[in-house]
Amino acid sequence: MLTEPTPASTAHEALVLRLLREHGPLTRGELGPLSGLSRTTLYDAVGALMDNGTVLASVPEVARRRRGRPAEVLTLNPGAGRLLGIEFARRAVRVAAMDATHAIVGTNGEPHGPDTPWQTRIDLAWRLADRLTGGTLRPGALNGIGIGVIGPVGPSGHGPLWSPRHDVVVARVRERFGAPALIDDNTRLATLAETVWGAAAGERNVLYLRLSHGVGGGLVMAGALHRGADGRSGMFGHISVDPAGAPCECGAVGCLETVASVGAVLDACRTAGCAVADVSELVTALESGDEIAHAVLSQVGAQVGRVLADVSHAVGPDVIVIGGELVDAGRALMAPIERVLDTRIARGSYGVPRVIPAGLGDRGTALGAIALLRRHTDRETPGLRGTARALMP
Repeated sequence: MLTEPTPASTAHEALVLRLLREHGPLTRGELGPLSGLSRTTLYDAVGALMDNGTVLASVPEVARRRRGRPAEVLTLNPGAGRLLGIEFARRAVRVAAMDATHAIVGTNGEPHGPDTPWQTRIDLAWRLADRLTGGTLRPGALNGIGIGVIGPVGPSGHGPLWSPRHDVVVARVRERFGAPALIDDNTRLATLAETVWGAAAGERNVLYLRLSHGVGGGLVMAGALHRGADGRSGMFGHISVDPAGAPCECGAVGCLETVASVGAVLDACRTAGCAVADVSELVTALESGDEIAHAVLSQVGAQVGRVLADVSHAVGPDVIVIGGELVDAGRALMAPIERVLDTRIARGSYGVPRVIPAGLGDRGTALGAIALLRRHTDRETPGLRGTARALMP
């Protein structure tokens, strides 16, 4: 009869996993003093990890030739404990995979049409994940899946920001992959990824702003991802910059999104007489010294800077990361942001937050979904198939 793992036993197993990640292959004899566990407790923890395939045991050839019973060397099984991150963007699916050693196996993605059905997107995510794992993916082979979607994600069934679509997506992903799943806002996950692997790696107080077809952001405060009530944190695109401005999708007018989204910037350039069809053409115009393009980006950067200054006064970030397609505009966008911040933020003894471009590009959300999962499983029952129940929202 199967028995439920106790909190103590899962904590012991988590400790063993952490030591194997930090120190590499170890014998039980080496694990003993490092873990501080009794011999019986250590052997029980190692046995459970070997039973579920997370840890492998082998005898080196040198040890085989020695007299007496050779000591087994314990290693993490790279094929076990896999975590998968999926981003369902407007026109693409992107995935990232991590193995039991916490190494990123890889990332990839594929575009699709805007009206592609959800089941087709999920099937595409499966194919991309199978490609990353060398064609070995099977239902139930993953320890967990992180999902990034467009728009705010709050607690299931609570508040106006929770969409029934989120429940459907999570349920279908679980069914297709046979694994537990967590879901969150795609920009918030990109924020987390930038503090783990990206431009703000190691920073504990980070403000992230994504300037894409929509405008949004995220906050990592004291090293923790900040969601706010009902998942509303990071909606910087709906801060007003012009009370008499253009109407926004949210129902208000003059929101930052109406002036700093990709579409708004391209429209402003065309209205002013600079014919650009997309961001790549905008970058080309900037590089060629087009005065209209530079003037538009200068104005957009100043408006972005004012919003970032106001938010910075409230939350006090050390670093501001700018992501999204518009970051390709380079200094034409970043310089006016920095000038406004330098002017509007009281310097005091702490200075002005550093402003840096995002480092992960379109991989950010899928990697952030893995970071979310890893933090959850590390806090609950790291590396174990038993985390399935804990990961269920």
